[in-house]
Amino acid sequence: MPVFDQFAKLPGNHVRPKKVESLINSTDNDLIRETLAGNPHAFEGLVRRYQGRLLSAMVAVCGAIQEAEDVVQEAFLQAFCKLDSFRSESRFYTWLYRIAFNLSVNMRRRKRPALALDHRNGPIQIDAADHAPGPDEPLAQAERSEMVLNAIQRLPDEFRQVLVLRELEGFCYETIAEVLGLPIGTVRSRLHRARQQLKDELQAWFAD
Repeated sequence: MPVFDQFAKLPGNHVRPKKVESLINSTDNDLIRETLAGNPHAFEGLVRRYQGRLLSAMVAVCGAIQEAEDVVQEAFLQAFCKLDSFRSESRFYTWLYRIAFNLSVNMRRRKRPALALDHRNGPIQIDAADHAPGPDEPLAQAERSEMVLNAIQRLPDEFRQVLVLRELEGFCYETIAEVLGLPIGTVRSRLHRARQQLKDELQAWFAD
């Protein structure tokens, strides 16, 4: 079930479609100010704006779609409750992602997730030999996506974290360092090792 559908069940969270559209077109800071001013509907704009992106990232981090949905749902609820602690020095999504990421780490400590991956994320781009498209290309593309995502799940946590943040989220090194609480040099080193380990694991498959 979409995260927004769950969030919409909160008391008082009923709003007309036209009102929702106006909230979606507002800036993050506008929606945050409206929420803090006592308008609970304003937070719906933030949920609608970021739930898909955050869910895709958490699927890659958690490995299981159900666990990713649970993390995203809880992350939005925590963000709603802690919104007055948000400081505009960072982007709202970076702050939200950090909440979700910490939740996913705690979840993985309690339970090692199954590798149930979702193709909606699309493949992370890996350097590979050129190949000519054929009639089975759509199926091959899906197979490559699953192969890459499964390979990412087999990476050590510290490598998978920086790889998802950089390749899937597109975060800069400074933002990754902020989210993970690491020096930039460590981020660069882990990302290099993560890419190399992933490439090594996929090399035999891509060579076929």
